[in-house]
Amino acid sequence: MISTAIRVARVGSAAELAAAALMVLGFPALMLAALVPSVPAFAAAAAVTYLADHYLHRKGSYLVNRLSKVRAGLSIRFLIRQLLLILLLARLNLSDHLIFYGAIACFIAFYGLQAPHGAVVTLIRNRRRMPVATRNVDLKARIRIPDAPSRFLLNRSAEKMLHLDLAAGVGLLVSAAMDSAVAGFVGIGVTLVLGTLYVLALVPYVRGRKIPPNAEKVLAAVDDWLRDYRPETVLYFSGSRDSAYQVNMWLETMEQLDTRPLILLRERVILQNLAPTTVPVVCVPGGVHLMNMDLSNVRVALYAANVGKNIHLLRVPTMKHVFIGHGDSDKLASVNPYSKVYDEVWTAGRAGRDRYAIADVGVRDDDIVEVGRPQLAPIQPAQGVRDGRVPTVLYAPTWEGWDDNPGNTSLLLAGENIVRKLLTADPPVRVLYKPHPFTGTVSALAGAAHRRIVALVEKAAAERADDPRFADDAAARTRAGVELARIDVRIAELSGGTEKGDEAEASRDGVTDVAKHAELARLRAEWNDAYWRSFGSYEHRVISGAEPRLYDCFNVSDAMVSDISSVVSDFIASGKPYAVTDSAELGVEEFKRQNTAVRAAVILSNSAEELGELLSAVRTSDADTLAGDRKELKRYLLGPDEPSSIEQFNTAVENLALKAQTRNLGQEARAAASGAAEAELAN
Repeated sequence: MISTAIRVARVGSAAELAAAALMVLGFPALMLAALVPSVPAFAAAAAVTYLADHYLHRKGSYLVNRLSKVRAGLSIRFLIRQLLLILLLARLNLSDHLIFYGAIACFIAFYGLQAPHGAVVTLIRNRRRMPVATRNVDLKARIRIPDAPSRFLLNRSAEKMLHLDLAAGVGLLVSAAMDSAVAGFVGIGVTLVLGTLYVLALVPYVRGRKIPPNAEKVLAAVDDWLRDYRPETVLYFSGSRDSAYQVNMWLETMEQLDTRPLILLRERVILQNLAPTTVPVVCVPGGVHLMNMDLSNVRVALYAANVGKNIHLLRVPTMKHVFIGHGDSDKLASVNPYSKVYDEVWTAGRAGRDRYAIADVGVRDDDIVEVGRPQLAPIQPAQGVRDGRVPTVLYAPTWEGWDDNPGNTSLLLAGENIVRKLLTADPPVRVLYKPHPFTGTVSALAGAAHRRIVALVEKAAAERADDPRFADDAAARTRAGVELARIDVRIAELSGGTEKGDEAEASRDGVTDVAKHAELARLRAEWNDAYWRSFGSYEHRVISGAEPRLYDCFNVSDAMVSDISSVVSDFIASGKPYAVTDSAELGVEEFKRQNTAVRAAVILSNSAEELGELLSAVRTSDADTLAGDRKELKRYLLGPDEPSSIEQFNTAVENLALKAQTRNLGQEARAAASGAAEAELAN
């Protein structure tokens, strides 16, 4: 019931739901306490509403945001509480006392301060918002960008300003309880003085040297930097907050380009969610600003998504435009007719080329280039199971999706069967269970199945820990744990202190320290190694959260069980045995026909009876009848192992840049010839 309420209210936890309930019930309790009247009851109810409101705002609760849509926003809630306090004073027969009129005057004046406070905050934010935002771009040497106001002043400023009424509220309640006006007037004075000081503290940031240069000067500075940097290859991206992963997956590839890279973003929210990178980043929300930007040195533009805003760069004829997408799959999005607008479409392997041919959406075969998947470089090839080591099987199901399609995930119908058979396998295997982070967010049944699987794995892990057959070097595990803690501390030190006051300040100072960036990469690799050594190589494990990453789990596993998703396509790069569940019960032949990535997989029914075939393939190479099929499928989906994918990618960039340069030189020659002809005619 609680989980249903959480889902309906769209809150993040039971605590958030409880806070919302307390806040909603607190206001009727305030009215009742004012009418009775009871000062202690009113004070208790007021404290509950204050604390619940603060907690929900700190959590960024969806419910609080919705209240403003039904005219019960933050200011209204504070006003109601203040009116009920005045009602309490009247019911206590204080309406003829000076403190009563003082309370009314205080709250009127206090709300009078809200207007200049809100106006000043809005002016500061608007005037500090530059037409572009950048990372790894040296703007500091070209324009003066002043420090932002303290985060204490601007962060959740409306909430902070309204909470200044606490002093007046507490003072008035003390006066009501003690029949003395002194505390009330002291509280009123504190509230009004603090409110006035808050407004005055913000005023200097509205004008003068406290605000950044105007848009014209900022854009000129960016163009000046572009002329000095002379970018050659651009990664262009536009999308919503949830799509930031689509550009993040290409950052490492951009860092490895042989040409000078640049990342162009169109939404500020994407910049805010961009992973750390050493590549220069320019976020240009305005289409006119982008079209006027000096990109004359760019020869290749890469597009990770098909969106309408792509047109603002596609219109530039001096560069060649390429759709690289954000992962190959059999989904319709992988053969979007929009792809016809690009000069080339780059796919991982032959499968992508065939996909366009079958779809017949107008993309010519000559315009398709196979470049592999550079992002899969961290995935290590199969090494085989060493003698004496317990094989590891990764179970990585996808989530339930937005509909009730039983084929979305194996969790509901097959998950427990799969895990039970793996946990009771003889000879034994180690089970790593890594669920999708969205598991259970839509379906309560999927959430319940996930929790049962977690319980199964944890119970089996505890039993195995007491089994003398699985003893190992406890001292080595302890040393690894100590090393893990040391690395965590160092990563926290390097990652800390990077948050800037606002977007303008972040653009000024947001230049990545290359040495620190490299050290963080090295430390994360060391962290991953220490993590796997910090527990037994036989120990079952539930892995949640961002670390260790999915690819790290691939590398320590000898086989995988999963569902139809990009997880399967990526795992194929390892060449290791894998199984995929036909949860919708399409049948083996139809399931393989519809899903290219499962053609070299062991196909599981919901009973998971076929798992024995997968485990046999893990234990002995002679029993691995699908090894050849996997090798062939890997080449078909992802291209050849040699040259490496990043080498193929760089070659494709170089070849296309040459085409762009050839076209530009041809245009210049034609223009020169035309000019000469016109001059000759004029003479």
